[in-house]
Amino acid sequence: MPSYKQTEIMKQNDTIAAISTPIGVGGIAVVRISGVEAYDVAITHLSVAVLEPRKATYCRFDDIDDVVATYFAAPHSYTGEDTVEIACHGSLYVQQAVLQALTESGARMAQAGEFTLRAFANGKLDLSQAEAVADLIDSVTPAQHRLAMSQLRGGYAQKLKELRQQLVDLTALLELELDFSQEDVEFADRSQLRELLTTLHTQLTTLIQSFSMGNAVKRGIPVAIVGAPNVGKSTLLNALLQDDRAIVSPVPGTTRDTIEGLLTLDGITFRLIDTAGLRETDDSVEQLGIARSRKAYEDALVVLHVHDTTEGMEEIHTNDGKRHIIVLNKCDMIEAGQREVQACHINVSAKNGDGLEALRLALKEAVGDRAADDTLLTNSRHYDALRKVDEALKRVDQALDEEMPADLVAVDLRDALYHLGTITGAVASEEVLGSIFGRFCVGK
Repeated sequence: MPSYKQTEIMKQNDTIAAISTPIGVGGIAVVRISGVEAYDVAITHLSVAVLEPRKATYCRFDDIDDVVATYFAAPHSYTGEDTVEIACHGSLYVQQAVLQALTESGARMAQAGEFTLRAFANGKLDLSQAEAVADLIDSVTPAQHRLAMSQLRGGYAQKLKELRQQLVDLTALLELELDFSQEDVEFADRSQLRELLTTLHTQLTTLIQSFSMGNAVKRGIPVAIVGAPNVGKSTLLNALLQDDRAIVSPVPGTTRDTIEGLLTLDGITFRLIDTAGLRETDDSVEQLGIARSRKAYEDALVVLHVHDTTEGMEEIHTNDGKRHIIVLNKCDMIEAGQREVQACHINVSAKNGDGLEALRLALKEAVGDRAADDTLLTNSRHYDALRKVDEALKRVDQALDEEMPADLVAVDLRDALYHLGTITGAVASEEVLGSIFGRFCVGK
């Protein structure tokens, strides 16, 4: 992982170049060059005298290839610097030859994520938006794409910026009181401060609680398939995935470990987890499988409780924040009239496919509009920071209750400001920058 020094980031006196398209043979490839000498380095290899800003120009790059070059003049570029993007044919030789020519003319090879790092350093993106770029690149479903685009466009960052500015204003008033402490002057309205704290607590709680759903949308909503042995859990998994993912056997206890598969419904990915049948057993291996089943249950947002409809079932009574769906399997083995008595549950036959469409609909309804919320918190680093902000504000609440002096209240407000700043990049250590931008490919 590269180590980024903030002094080097802010100087940016050098010019960087890299292949920005995936490594491999394709129809075209794009080589990007950015920095104070980007235009001069690129133009020396092109068969035209001038590149007009924001205009694609067909020309020749040395004797290597016919290319399309596009010049973006600072600050109107992705990085905020002069940038030239050269689209050449996707031959591995051509890509490397173009890149080598640029580096021999004064550019250097970019580090992983360095183009986006420069965009951050030049104020084109804040840190949360830079992380959203990585999420956008990694997105494979419409839901993941929508969340990444929402954060990249800055709505989430703007919300944090507004909260931070309110805290900055109040902290400044408290700091001003300290300068006039001998005159016993109070500049900060305590009632206004309490109102703001209440608003902040409400907004922070909503964001923090949204992390479980946001992280699930990003990585796949975990759905645990639980039940006694031989009720058809593995058959149900295979039927939903339309694949023989799990071994099916009439022998109880066949499934000894959790088995996963991905199911995408209306752009939302569900991570289905088949689990070992829950029962008392002396088999040490099966006991390990059951322990993993309980862990899968704890981590799941949605739980499918599968029962053999020919053997009856116990009602599920729980208030753990999960969505519970009762699935009565093997409905092909009972009369239709009997199924109507249990119409509040979903009757399916995993064996022949009856009821599976109703089950898919129930899965979509289980997440409902929550998965479409553009303000969902998806980043674990932001989640940890917001929890620390909330803890600091709770200490401010306590300090106000105990009528502590302004200097003690200001300490906790500054702590809250610090942790908010780590999300947007107002506060950023070399270690954090290296961790974030090291995730990117070299050309981004």
